[in-house]
Amino acid sequence: MDVKSAFLNGTISEEVYVNQPPGFESDLLPSHVFKLKKALYGLKQAPQAWYDKLSSFLTSNNFIRGNIHSTLFRKEIKDDFIIVKIYVDDIIFGATNDSLCQKFSKLMQDEFEMSMMGELKSFLGLQIVQSNEGIKIHQMKYTKEILKKYKMDDAKPMKTPMHPSTTLGLDEDSPEVDSTMYRGIVGSLLYLTTSRPDIMFSVYIYARFQVKPKEVHLQAVKRILRYIKGTTNLGISFYRRQNFTLLGYYDADYAGDKWERKSTSEGCHFLDHCLVSWTSKRQSKIALSTSEAEYVAARHYLTQLLWIKHQLEDYDIYESSIPVLCDNTAAINISKTLVLHSRTKHIKIKHHFIRDHVQKGTFNLIYVKTEEQLANIFTKPFQEDRYTC
Repeated sequence: MDVKSAFLNGTISEEVYVNQPPGFESDLLPSHVFKLKKALYGLKQAPQAWYDKLSSFLTSNNFIRGNIHSTLFRKEIKDDFIIVKIYVDDIIFGATNDSLCQKFSKLMQDEFEMSMMGELKSFLGLQIVQSNEGIKIHQMKYTKEILKKYKMDDAKPMKTPMHPSTTLGLDEDSPEVDSTMYRGIVGSLLYLTTSRPDIMFSVYIYARFQVKPKEVHLQAVKRILRYIKGTTNLGISFYRRQNFTLLGYYDADYAGDKWERKSTSEGCHFLDHCLVSWTSKRQSKIALSTSEAEYVAARHYLTQLLWIKHQLEDYDIYESSIPVLCDNTAAINISKTLVLHSRTKHIKIKHHFIRDHVQKGTFNLIYVKTEEQLANIFTKPFQEDRYTC
């Protein structure tokens, strides 16, 4: 649903004065100004005033505001519940019972001027397909728009986003290309990773060359466009489950950056076999060993996992001893011992928060074979068979 003229509903506590708008000047008091009683579009307080108005209205109707996301509201009625998510003036909601959705729609329409959008099929550029089995999120429409914009809609599809032997550098001898166009392609692909984790690593690599992109970089990033040309139907599926078991994988590509020799942290998180979070990020410092690189990667991804854990608590889902899979036994041992050794004593204190949570039982770091490490797809390019659905 969409709230019409949402910002005009907010009230402001400060004294705010505005000039008389053209066409509404007072002949009797031409030098006077207006004192605002409510918020207006263009006023910096308007977004906050609108949120305060809507939040107060929902909480007064027995909705509970989320602790992690203050734009998330939940209400339980016996064995059923309804969840409401706010994004500025757009509101999406879902419930375990259709009658709760109907009652909420009437509640909002009685208070605000609304336009109902029906079943959620798109949101923020994401296309949403709902079925009895679950929900699929994809960006097929956006993908086709990208291909058309950069004149790749008739290109021959590729089966992988990046050749396994690709090693790009600054390539001073290669001719320069339009940096604005290159950045546009990279930016478009970065947004596409919202539903396409399979291109995350390659986009992350090519994003490093946005300052002075060369022809070799442009051809490499166009390979990703050719890959998505043949895979426009791919997306993320969330299947209907009874359990919400949280699971994490993390990995590191030691000194994977061939120029600065920095390592790359990668990780992904699952809720009962449904992928909910993934990323690939270069570490800010040079690691002195593989185990250090993996340990630093663990710190980054365990904070993300902790954030997901806290979000689940807003839904009354509580997780403990969350399994986290890593393919480096040395990094696991570092996380479980309080003793400082010569090879680990230089590691910054902020990374040792891992030990604290391992000792508390929040996380349980478990060894997994490299060939079973799912985070590997965010560390390096793979052969065609790894991209086969």
